[in-house]
Amino acid sequence: MQNRRDFLKIGVASVAAGKALGQTQPPHSFAIEGENFILDGAPFVIRSGEMHYPRVPRAYWRDRMRKMKSLGLNTLCTYVFWNLHEPEPGRFDFSGNLDLAEYLRTAQSEGLWVLLRPGPYICSEWDFGGMPAWLLATPGLTVRSADPRFLAAAEHYMKRVGREAAGLGIKHGGPILMVQVENEYGSYGSDPTYKNAVRKMIVDAGFDGQLYTSDGSDRKQLEGGTFADLPAAINFGDQNNPAREFDNFSKFRTNVPRICGEYWDGWFDHWGEVHHTTPATRSANAVDWMLSRNISFSLYMVHGGSTFGFMAGANLGRDYEPIISAYDYDAAIDEAGRPTEKFRIIQAAIRKRLPASSPDLPPLPSPLPIIAIPRFELKQSAALTARLPKPIAAEHPICMEAAGQSYGFILYRKRVEHAGKGTLEIGGMHDYAVVWQGERRLGTLDRRKKQERLDVDLVAGEPLDILVENMARSNFGPLLVSERKGITGKVTFNGEAWTGWEVYPLPMTDAVRWPFAPKPAQPPALFRGTFQLSATGDTFLDTRGWGHGFVWINDHNLGRYWKIGPQQTLYCPAPWLRTGENEAIVLDLENGGTRSLEGLTDPVYETPKTTLP
Repeated sequence: MQNRRDFLKIGVASVAAGKALGQTQPPHSFAIEGENFILDGAPFVIRSGEMHYPRVPRAYWRDRMRKMKSLGLNTLCTYVFWNLHEPEPGRFDFSGNLDLAEYLRTAQSEGLWVLLRPGPYICSEWDFGGMPAWLLATPGLTVRSADPRFLAAAEHYMKRVGREAAGLGIKHGGPILMVQVENEYGSYGSDPTYKNAVRKMIVDAGFDGQLYTSDGSDRKQLEGGTFADLPAAINFGDQNNPAREFDNFSKFRTNVPRICGEYWDGWFDHWGEVHHTTPATRSANAVDWMLSRNISFSLYMVHGGSTFGFMAGANLGRDYEPIISAYDYDAAIDEAGRPTEKFRIIQAAIRKRLPASSPDLPPLPSPLPIIAIPRFELKQSAALTARLPKPIAAEHPICMEAAGQSYGFILYRKRVEHAGKGTLEIGGMHDYAVVWQGERRLGTLDRRKKQERLDVDLVAGEPLDILVENMARSNFGPLLVSERKGITGKVTFNGEAWTGWEVYPLPMTDAVRWPFAPKPAQPPALFRGTFQLSATGDTFLDTRGWGHGFVWINDHNLGRYWKIGPQQTLYCPAPWLRTGENEAIVLDLENGGTRSLEGLTDPVYETPKTTLP
């Protein structure tokens, strides 16, 4: 009787949650029978595409979803981004472009089911795999483990996600078919205590529908990441043979639904690489092979969009490899939301495998406007040091997280008492540093190249400044557990450790407040200009001729640029522009020689030969 009363309480709470979330459709059923997913009593093949709400302006969600439907997809797959939703412990944000529930409701209204991937770890080429950097302010805390401090923080977050989305499960009239437990955990570890804790926190958050996992097809990965009673998706790309991948899976588990949780139909870029593209026919052939065998799949990505602001991630193994801001991924729908040749070829493969009774695919929505912006000058400037916060006094340099900062830049200042020539060594410099004294620029250090030393000639009486840029925490692999930013070791001069530092956090969330003036400033500096528009449209801002930094348009951070490529333009969506006057601010760490911008109708990918590995 007690169990029945508890069940009824849960049911009433779920119905109430569904109503609060704007439920408008009757409940459906989703189940598993042998090798089939069963939707409303009939076998169902999931034809999904991955698209992330923070990477697409809210005004464009519906446009992209309609293009997914036109491609032939019936499901949308998305991660949930912990570091955006809880930027500070206990402070949550599900507003505007982070309105997860509205994103899911919009998908439902466009006829798409949903695969939800709430983490707590998500990878996604996103800073720290989507986990908040403030976790790293706790000494010794180990993420993605049974560390009770990590589990408590993750559980608190997951409960808040549940308040937003758990009532949108399919049995409550919502679009969520399945919810993923963790993410590719088998590529990271095999701790059943941790896995079970994540599964429990998702269920306790109110997600009472079908759960699943997603891992590589290698047996070790599957054993580490899966549960015996949950469907297991496998991930692979167009460089892999799908027959071989599913043959590997069949040696691990049979008589279960087969699904490719991430079919990598393109790839991402690191700074300094050649831009990645992949043959459209390879992706289409794999989709055709899977559909011909009733195997479900999710295109990763169907539309990548852009990693705006400071959120691009990095890979960290033998080398440190930060990722560019564009997340175009050579996907079927490009960064600006335009169908590509890959779209048309995959669409043909899907159309060929649709049941005879299915209606034809819906037409594409009308193209969105895209504009060129004539070149304009940025005539005002301000030194980055022209607006500094109150410093933190520290015996030795402290890392960014210890200073209560997650992203951006951090400045370390030390008064030089004695002149001298020698070697300045910055231990654990993460990730890109500009060093100067007074008006003299002493050099730069790049973690990608394992640079931590500079030969310098110092004068007495002037402060030494070391500006360190956080270029992204690792988003994948075992080393992400210790990925702190700024200076993580000691600074020495000719072997002697220097003490007595002033530390200035510069998160750069308010670039518009710098004191701009008509006179030129030397980098690192901010540059400001305006341009006029009679009509808005998407555009790509050409950053060629600049050095290394960030661009804001009307206070929207478009992301990082760097002359080493391959990305040479930054996507600016029309909703962030306005008719009349618009403001552009560029933070440049180097003197590239150019102090102007223009908007192009297409992206530019170029990698100078001198920057190639």
